[in-house]
Amino acid sequence: MSYLNLQNLSLTLSVELFRDLSLVVGEGERLGVVAANGRGKSSLMRIISGELEPTDGLVTRARGLKTGVVPQYVPQDWLDISLYNVVLSGLDEDAQLHESWRVDIILDDLSVPQDMRDRAMRQLSGGWQRLALLARTQIAEPDLLLLDEPTNHLDLEKIHLLEGWLNDLPRSTAVIMCSHDRAFLDAVTKRTLFLRPENSQIYALPYSRARVALDEADAADARQYQKDMKTAQQLRKQAAKLNNIGINSGSDLLVIKTKQLKDRAEKLEDAAKPAHLERSAGVIKLAGQSSHARALVVIDNLDVVTPDNRILYKTGRLWINPGDRIVLLGANGTGKTRLLTMVRNVITGAAPESPALKATPSLVLGYSDQALSELNDKHTPLETITRHFDIGDQKARSLLAGAGMNIDMQGKVVARLSGGQKARLAMLVLRLTHPNFYILDEPTNHLDIEGQEALEAELLNSDAACLLVSHDRSFVRNTGNRFWQIVKNKLVEVESPEAFFEEAGQLAG
Repeated sequence: MSYLNLQNLSLTLSVELFRDLSLVVGEGERLGVVAANGRGKSSLMRIISGELEPTDGLVTRARGLKTGVVPQYVPQDWLDISLYNVVLSGLDEDAQLHESWRVDIILDDLSVPQDMRDRAMRQLSGGWQRLALLARTQIAEPDLLLLDEPTNHLDLEKIHLLEGWLNDLPRSTAVIMCSHDRAFLDAVTKRTLFLRPENSQIYALPYSRARVALDEADAADARQYQKDMKTAQQLRKQAAKLNNIGINSGSDLLVIKTKQLKDRAEKLEDAAKPAHLERSAGVIKLAGQSSHARALVVIDNLDVVTPDNRILYKTGRLWINPGDRIVLLGANGTGKTRLLTMVRNVITGAAPESPALKATPSLVLGYSDQALSELNDKHTPLETITRHFDIGDQKARSLLAGAGMNIDMQGKVVARLSGGQKARLAMLVLRLTHPNFYILDEPTNHLDIEGQEALEAELLNSDAACLLVSHDRSFVRNTGNRFWQIVKNKLVEVESPEAFFEEAGQLAG
């Protein structure tokens, strides 16, 4: 029986992740999905589960198909619930009352000790949390089980336990799993999908054997490509020789033959495709911090609202990627800071993620607003640094001196500093945080030119992403490489800030 049919599936999230992927998943499937980080594995799983729409193609699910998705992380509101009750919550209300024995069965199958079952989730190791989430999903007996990096946080013992558990699932249960653990894939999969931007490959083999077949196919493609390109080169050389002879002799026949040879060479070159070369999705590095995600923040038709839930504008579908320095343009009062706040709250966990706003967990946020609210007015600059960072007094004083604060100034409370001094202190805190994602709301308000140029250089010389608001046209022009503008009730991407600047000038007078 076919559970799932993917037809000519394509997905683009700022870059094309995969194209024309077709796949049939039937009962009892054990499919491993393999690709480099950021190449679309998790996105494919979200498409299969119905959380994400593909850019193109068709997804057909069997009527009544029950899909179980194991969360990557424990939701905050589950952390104070016992492991037993988290698993129990995977059943519907009636089953919770009359079939709670199923919890003990599945926990026995996963060898969860009795004394651990009553512990709150926050008291458990990452490995046990992972198995608890797996048990919660499976207890509902889904037809199709989706596992994204299921061995993360598991020690070798638990990996073996998971392998045995998966192999003992009912024969009708289909499982699709993304993993970088080769031995795990060999132990539990029967088919392997190598997900690629184009020409994804599927083999009816576990990973290691499938990889041998894939390498052989890639090597054959490489040989064919070299052969085709060599043939095309020879055709072009022959065409050049005939062309010279034809010009000297005045022969129309040779001119026609020359054109035919060139056409053959062009067709061969157009049809020839180089062998696939797997590339890492890339890494952001800034003073030791890194993020492996391709899309750092995904904004999907978010309603930007006031604190009392009045809609200011809609965003459409947008992404923030590594290296993006996005400037948010709009008139005062249109809701620029509100969007910054909503993104910041999701990154820091002050607000939960939603389908409309998601951030990769690897983000390290560097935040500064026009009020410099990240500074405590009651602390001295020295206390500000030593409370935030474990670097010692001597190092802290040296850094403060480098930021233009002498010994006397370092001992004054922040409330007594000038706006410029506060801004320099805030920039020092920002730098020592080693962020890979900045949210900056009018960061140059109190900075002198030297300070502005220093901030510009810091942003330009790193691969960190940035979402910022500024009225400083030079700062915007020097730092921004993408521009989002609030136009009436919508947020749209524009090529340049110049039209906005010009319009603002016209409105002013």
